[in-house]
Amino acid sequence: MNDNIAADPNWWPHRFDPTKGHVHFIRATRDEHRSAVFLTDEYLKGAAAPRAVGLQMAAGAGPRAPLHFIFHSAYCCSTLLARAFDQPGISMGLKEPQILNDISGWRTRGAQPQELANVTAAVLATLSRPFGEGEAVVVKPSNLVNGLAGLMLHVNPASKAVFLYAPLKDFLGSIARKGMWGRHWVRDLMVKQMREGLINLGLQGEDYLRLTDLQAAAVGWLAQHALFVQLVAKFGAERLKTLDSTLLMKAPEVAMRQLLDHYGVAMDGETLTTLVEGPVFTKHSKNDDDFDAEAREAERRAGAALHADEIEKVSTWAEAVAKNAGVPLTLPGALC
Repeated sequence: MNDNIAADPNWWPHRFDPTKGHVHFIRATRDEHRSAVFLTDEYLKGAAAPRAVGLQMAAGAGPRAPLHFIFHSAYCCSTLLARAFDQPGISMGLKEPQILNDISGWRTRGAQPQELANVTAAVLATLSRPFGEGEAVVVKPSNLVNGLAGLMLHVNPASKAVFLYAPLKDFLGSIARKGMWGRHWVRDLMVKQMREGLINLGLQGEDYLRLTDLQAAAVGWLAQHALFVQLVAKFGAERLKTLDSTLLMKAPEVAMRQLLDHYGVAMDGETLTTLVEGPVFTKHSKNDDDFDAEAREAERRAGAALHADEIEKVSTWAEAVAKNAGVPLTLPGALC
C-alpha cells in the first residue's frame, strides 16, 4: 500500500521526518494544488491526515519527470511564474513545498553534509513524479531555502533553474507597503541567512542590530544576489539563468518563451499566447483579484511615493555596501 501511495501524484510528499527517515504524504489533487497559495499546512486541507512512507521507498516509487527550479528573492512574481507552469499535458508548477523547508531547517540544526545530500536527492526524486504523462515538474522553493539551491542543482545534474528577482527599489517598496509584518519578515530572513553564513557584506556583529528595517531588507536582498552570482559562476549560465521580474511583467510572452526553451519544455504558440493573456498574468496570485501588469505598476508607484524618502536613502546605502562587497545589482546570466 505504501508504495502505491508514493507512486500516486494525488498523494503529495508534504513533510520529511529526519528522526525516522519518513516522508509524510497527504492527499492533494491537482485542483487542490492549483487553489493552494503555497504547499504548506495553512493551505492544504489534507495536512492533518498524513501517511508515513520510508524515504527510499518514496524516492523509488513511480516514474520520474524532468525537474527544474524557480529560485527567487521574494516579492518578485515568483508565485505567478510557478502558476504559469500548471499546464496539463505540458508541466506542473509546485509552489513552495513544505518538505524543502523541512530539509533546510534540518540543515541548520546540524545535518551531516553527506546525509543531507542523500536526503535532498531522494526528496527531489519524490517531487519529480509527473502529474500527467509527458509533463515536466517545475519547483518554486521558498526563498528561505535558497541556501540549498547549490546542493539541489548538484544532486540533480539534469535540472535547470532560474533566479527571479525584483530590482532593489521595487523590493524595498514591497516590504514597506506590507507594514510591520513585512519588516518583521525581512529581519527573520536576515537572521536565518546569518546562521547559514550567507551574509558577507563587510558589516560586523553589532552593525546588524543598528540597521533600520529596510536596511535589513536590503541586506537580505544583497545576500541572495551574492549567492546567485556564485552559483551562476559555479554551474554556468546554461543551467542557471537570472531574470528581472520587471522584464517578466513587461514582456511575459518573450520571457516565458525563453524560460520554456531553457527548461526544454515544449509549448505551442497558441497555448503560450492564451497563457500570458489569461488569469495567471491578469489575476493576483494570492487571492485571484483582478491584477494585471498595469495594476501592479500602479501599486508599485503608490507604495514608492508613500515611502520615497526612506527607499531612496536605503537604496543609496545598499549600493555603496554592494560596491564595497563586490555584489552586482544586475546579475550575470540574464535569461532575456
